[in-house]
Amino acid sequence: METLKIDLQQYQKSTWTAQEVENATIVVDFVQHLMNDHDFEYIKNTYGSHPYKQHNQSMVDGLEGVLEVVSNFAKTYPDYMYDVKHIYVDGEHVTVHSHATNDKKHRGNPQKGLNIIDVWKVEDGQITEHWDAVQPIHGQMRFYFWMVGGKFKNENTYF
Repeated sequence: METLKIDLQQYQKSTWTAQEVENATIVVDFVQHLMNDHDFEYIKNTYGSHPYKQHNQSMVDGLEGVLEVVSNFAKTYPDYMYDVKHIYVDGEHVTVHSHATNDKKHRGNPQKGLNIIDVWKVEDGQITEHWDAVQPIHGQMRFYFWMVGGKFKNENTYF
């Protein structure tokens, strides 16, 4: 499977502190292995040993919820990838703005896929919280999200 590779240096700002670069490096590693490589064992082994508060209420709390949702999605859409467009860092918060697509032929097409903004909190070298905003761009993805949405699976609220 051809995967997209996230080049952190392409997005890195000269104003980031050493700690912010480290936080961004952790998040990029996480996103690359989870969303592009679909290497769920790596994610479990590398990031699964600490609390992870999920603010997307359609996922169960903890890293298990992310792994369940993304692994199931990747089974349905094996070519699912994150094409990172921007990375912003403010202290312990790392924001990644991505164009996610389910089909190789849709990569680079701004009229297909999902517009996604993820925010992770990194504390002491560990990803501890996650917020996201997902915007389905075309009809098929809008329908998919309408079908699977609506059931709260954690108590954390979106905020």
